[in-house]
Amino acid sequence: MRPAPPALKSATAVATIVLMAVSGGLLWDLGYNYDGLTGSPLTKIHPFTYFIFAAVGWRAVQSGNPLDYAEAALRRRPAAVWLLALSVLLVLQAVLRAGPGMAGFVDTFGGPAAFALILDEFDETDLKPLRLGLHVVMTVNALMGLFEFATHHLIFPYRLDGATFLEDTRSSALQGHPLMNAALTAIYVLSLMSGAKSLPAPLRALLIPLQFAALVVFGGRTAIVVSLALTPFIAVYALFAAMRRGRVSLIGAAAAMGAAPLVGLVVLVALVAGLADPLLMRFVDDSGSAETRVIMFDMLRPFSLGQLIVGPDLAEVDNLRRHFGLKLGVENPFVRMTLYQGGFLMATVFASLVWFFRELLRGRGFRVLAPIAAVAVLLNSSESVSVKTDILDKLVLIFVCLFPHLRAASLARRAFRASAGGSSAPLARSLGRPRSGRGQGAQERPTAAAHARTSPT
Repeated sequence: MRPAPPALKSATAVATIVLMAVSGGLLWDLGYNYDGLTGSPLTKIHPFTYFIFAAVGWRAVQSGNPLDYAEAALRRRPAAVWLLALSVLLVLQAVLRAGPGMAGFVDTFGGPAAFALILDEFDETDLKPLRLGLHVVMTVNALMGLFEFATHHLIFPYRLDGATFLEDTRSSALQGHPLMNAALTAIYVLSLMSGAKSLPAPLRALLIPLQFAALVVFGGRTAIVVSLALTPFIAVYALFAAMRRGRVSLIGAAAAMGAAPLVGLVVLVALVAGLADPLLMRFVDDSGSAETRVIMFDMLRPFSLGQLIVGPDLAEVDNLRRHFGLKLGVENPFVRMTLYQGGFLMATVFASLVWFFRELLRGRGFRVLAPIAAVAVLLNSSESVSVKTDILDKLVLIFVCLFPHLRAASLARRAFRASAGGSSAPLARSLGRPRSGRGQGAQERPTAAAHARTSPT
């Protein structure tokens, strides 16, 4: 397959900024009703999704033979191709049943599948601007959240058809919704602690407490509990890895020992000053969120097994939801999908997501275990992937950028040593530089670098 052209790489870097920084609240200010129920159906799909589908289509045409491109993509990333096809099937099922979420399935499943196919063509050099953009946006997002908390003014509040939910005073920052902010920040900070090795250690040491502080003002209880629970495991793993390598930085160890009491002091001052009072009140009064997660299972009882497999009558489901008073929705993606799409499609989506993430994380080492555990918990604590969301796109970006393939990293280190030693022949052999020729089509054998990105080891 021909290498991705520089124009596509640059456009993708800009598009990832749009993905990470442009929420529904900001789109509303720009006249684009993304989150609402009214308006043109074309505005119900995020601009990033339009771009990524256009990028995949353009690459298929540019390859010279779209069928060969599709065959090569299926061979390299079968789970991503299947998830892309599944999004089409879900749209068709929603159309046939006259149900909700037609555009949402395109954003939720089609976008991340297409994004994974595009990023599969990027090497470590190509990922540098995407990685930089990710760190910059998440830093600005945390600072904006803290600013909104301090000033009690939401810059881009979450809106539904222009109506702002004034009763929710939690920071919305760049992600638009407090729970989206909390979930994404939790996964990002866990990834900073376990991955992101390209960042200098002092910079990581500054970003991690900043993201934890932002977690508090976003008010996501599950995200905070999961992050705090997984942090000791990451610390033990990092200590074990350092001892196994036999290289422990005395300066780093001294800094960690000195920072521990300072962190405790900062937490104590924040509690005394009342900065965490809004979050603590969420644990006392959650506006019925915990009760919703219990009641939602009662909605399954009136239906027979056959109805649950193919999908109950949607009017009856909505009547039951109003009867049980589930104003916050069905706060579990798989229970909700069972009710609105049926158990068969729910199980298909679940298996497809497991396959997709297994394929995406293959070869990235055990470092991804803590972030992926957080993903599993957080996606199950809300409607998440059962409704329209772009969180899977953002997860693809985080995992690809912050957890490079171990073999690709090894090749990069070997290339650096070879170039530093002044030898070009070993460098060419280690990178597997392809022979020049005019017959490079989508059906040719991938280069060693591409193989490293998709190898199961």
